[in-house]
Amino acid sequence: MKIGQLIDVPVHSKTKLAMILKEVEKPEGFETSEISNILETIYSSSQIEIAKFIASYYFSSFGEAIALFVPCKVRLPSQQISKEYNGAMGIAPYELPILSADQQKAYEELLQKDKALLFGVTGSGKTEVFINLMAKTIEEGKQCIFLMPEISLTPQMQTRLEKYFGKRIVMWHSKLTKKKKEEILEQIYNNEIDIVAGARSALFTPLENLGLIIVDEEHDDSYKAMMKPRYHARDMAVYMASKLKAKVVMASATPSLASYHKYEVVRLKKPFIETEKNYYFVEGSTLTNQMIKKIKANFEADSQSLLFVPTRGNFKYLYCQKCGKTHLCPYCSVGMALHRKVRHLKCHYCNYTEAIRTICTACGHEPLTSERMGTVEAKEMIEQGIPKIVVEQFDRDSITTAGKLKKALKRFENKESHLLLGTQMLSKGHDYANITLSVILGMDYILGLGDYRARERAMSLLLQVAGRSGRAKSAEVIVQSQNADFFSLYLNDYEAFLKDEMFFVEDMYPPFVSLARILISHVKEEKAGKTTLDTVTKLKAFEGIEIVGHGKAPIERIANKYRFNILLRAKKRSILLKALHAVNNNLIEIDMDPVEFS
Repeated sequence: MKIGQLIDVPVHSKTKLAMILKEVEKPEGFETSEISNILETIYSSSQIEIAKFIASYYFSSFGEAIALFVPCKVRLPSQQISKEYNGAMGIAPYELPILSADQQKAYEELLQKDKALLFGVTGSGKTEVFINLMAKTIEEGKQCIFLMPEISLTPQMQTRLEKYFGKRIVMWHSKLTKKKKEEILEQIYNNEIDIVAGARSALFTPLENLGLIIVDEEHDDSYKAMMKPRYHARDMAVYMASKLKAKVVMASATPSLASYHKYEVVRLKKPFIETEKNYYFVEGSTLTNQMIKKIKANFEADSQSLLFVPTRGNFKYLYCQKCGKTHLCPYCSVGMALHRKVRHLKCHYCNYTEAIRTICTACGHEPLTSERMGTVEAKEMIEQGIPKIVVEQFDRDSITTAGKLKKALKRFENKESHLLLGTQMLSKGHDYANITLSVILGMDYILGLGDYRARERAMSLLLQVAGRSGRAKSAEVIVQSQNADFFSLYLNDYEAFLKDEMFFVEDMYPPFVSLARILISHVKEEKAGKTTLDTVTKLKAFEGIEIVGHGKAPIERIANKYRFNILLRAKKRSILLKALHAVNNNLIEIDMDPVEFS
């Protein structure tokens, strides 16, 4: 038996899955049980080493960290699989995409670098560069991982990649069935797969000969896990590539400030097809008749439109016009989101659900009103104003499975639907030639978030959503914002925005300093408060660490637990990690490099 091998062991009356970590002398007089079953899977030494790093850096247990990985297969001597590249085994019988002079230059520059950021404007043909990089890696007898921020991107990318790599590519994400995952793993174990593409979990698939990791849309926050271990897939891709001697390429039209600062930049400055894009800024806070008229005219001209709403469903709150209080979840200090379609109120934090209220629980006033537009309401308004239009609702309430996603995108591609209406999901790299109008609501809501990256998030989101239109013909982009002066400065030059933003964050925020957030939650408020103060006292003993602030979390209660926050900042990451390991205990949760502060 080997280190890393998986076994079933009896613990009390149950059988538990376990892993052999090390060999030790049996202590005298210590009772042991027989192993119940030896499995055919094993964690490789590199998987164990990387899991130890994740546990240490992201403050999880080793068990939580190793559980991210999919184990390898135990190979008997007779089963050694040849790593030789076999002619055109991996490439489908199609020519690789021909690169323009700019793309060829970027491709050659990327070949020279172990890690780099491909900063290419929307529609500049980054995917064609990726495909050529992957083909080159496969020719060298190595495998690739292609990361996308969400599974909403996978159907379109799957079609494009399968065109070149045939059955040598598989898609991997959390919505796959257990049976499908087992089928894919069998193919990987039999060395039938060259490329694993998918959301962040694809990073942990058992490829034994990795040569390239591509992180597409690297700026996207969905690369950061919100549950333990709270790892960031982009940062882990860079770490894993260095450990496994593989190349890593990050790419985005609106790269994060951190990546732009840290990594060598390769530019693609021009779109593949140059089209005209006109921006118009309008004031207000909701969908207007003027906007509906614009969508109608575009529909009548046989073109497709896109409407971005910053909140999903009817993610709106009921509030009382008399006392001004929002109707809160009884277990969390957040407003209950109104879902009119299914006629209930739901807490998006603990999932508590109740019937829609009409009377204020604080003062008894009736009726309650709601504000802020969600996708459901926008859809109703458009369908009333444009009778024959077919609206494709594109948010997490409508797109619940990979199948629904494929069907929705297929309908839009075939022009069976005319308007793509949705939330953040819309900004993720979809490519449709016939969208000639984008309407973007609520940019000021994003610009006003209590987050040091609010300007970056708003600017990036605006350019990403606008970038879905005008791919093949000229387009109009209508932006609802009172901050036209700010946005207008950078509409055609995101790099200028990054350079200006550097000046704002220098010495205060990442990438120039390291941040960590400590979250303390307990059913008893006094206990949570005391633990917070005790932790702050311990932290004050460490030099080189600044306690930016501590106190109640912006959302004070979730799932009946009271929540407190401590935000820390340090110039040196090593000093911050040392202090955090010294104060870490079961009552606190540490989020290293946080992206979420509520």
